[in-house]
Amino acid sequence: MALTHIGDALKSLSNTGRLKNGLRTAQLDTIWEKMMGATIGRYTDKIEIINQTLFVTTAVGALKNELHFQKELIIRRLNEELGETVVTNLVIR
Repeated sequence: MALTHIGDALKSLSNTGRLKNGLRTAQLDTIWEKMMGATIGRYTDKIEIINQTLFVTTAVGALKNELHFQKELIIRRLNEELGETVVTNLVIR
């Protein structure tokens, strides 16, 4: 049996499908508020990534409109924060 450093083992484990998606989901709220600011973070009800699509839910009409105009920038900045291309589309509900 080969010896592996604990950091390497955790990195390998965190790159498996379900665990990787769960870690991204946990990071998403923090990244969203850091990226968009506390005010937008407060008025965003739900954020999730499903099949490379970011779904953002908010009840504020003006915020929906503003997010719609910023789609490309949001996708680009979120992928930069995550360090890889995770999101290719944005849906605002």
